[in-house]
Amino acid sequence: MPSSGHRLRDVEHHPLLAENDSYDSSSSSSSEADMADRVWFIRDGCGMICAVMTWLLVVYADFVVTFVMLLPSKDFWYSVVNGVLFNCLAVLALSSHLRTMLTDPGAVPKGNATKEYMESLQLKPGEVIYKCPKCCCIKPERAHHCSICKRCIRKMDHHCPWVNNCVGEKNQRFFVLFTMYIALSSVHALILCGLQFVSCVRGQWTECSDFSPPVTVILLIFLCLESLLFFTFTAVMFGTQIHSICNDETRLKSEKPTWERRLRWEGMRSVFGGPPSLLWMNPFVGFRFGQLQTRPKKGGPEFSV
Repeated sequence: MPSSGHRLRDVEHHPLLAENDSYDSSSSSSSEADMADRVWFIRDGCGMICAVMTWLLVVYADFVVTFVMLLPSKDFWYSVVNGVLFNCLAVLALSSHLRTMLTDPGAVPKGNATKEYMESLQLKPGEVIYKCPKCCCIKPERAHHCSICKRCIRKMDHHCPWVNNCVGEKNQRFFVLFTMYIALSSVHALILCGLQFVSCVRGQWTECSDFSPPVTVILLIFLCLESLLFFTFTAVMFGTQIHSICNDETRLKSEKPTWERRLRWEGMRSVFGGPPSLLWMNPFVGFRFGQLQTRPKKGGPEFSV
């Protein structure tokens, strides 16, 4: 029978590693360290700056829509309906952003590659697993090590600086909602900007806004550019995420999978939780997350990271 060290040098994964990571990797770890693991926040300078910029840009868009376009409007219901709609989209987008940023994306417990844990797996002769040398953990199928989060992440799609977090097994739903609501709010802002320009050109620039005409033009042009850029980025990302979910892929591993792919709706239900419903669209609602389990294909290529 091969030694434990030999088992850790290969890349085939043990089926038990697709189940819940309930193993306590360090019996000597303190309660303070356990609490730190529960509070998920990546202390990355670039990521934190990008996350703050995201919030500032959304707040700026809300300011221009509310105070430059809607409040000065003489049509009461036009202002109310569009104000409520845009602010709801903004709140949903920022809430989804927070959930994406502060949710554990599916980190594998550190330091669980111990002799005791290896023995508990009851490996058969010739059966091998893969150990991550960077965080000293046994890496499950489709997990990848993120150099920024400094953890192995289950079903890692990519690390996004705009949410200052990895997009992985447990927070992909919130990231999809974030891209969707940003895209919708961007389209809404572009439509409102177009209507505002038409209104100002047909009437008097001094009457269509409480700000001076030069300031109004600058604010509207900047909002148009911001909305166009955000819509392009988030719409493409949203489509990419939905395609990956339906095809049971990630951006890091989209070729020759060694796992059995799910049906399209199975992938959507697995990420969003439960059957299709309006709750899928709600970032405030949590769901009982079911661990994604993958089974190696018979005779398929080994999965390497």
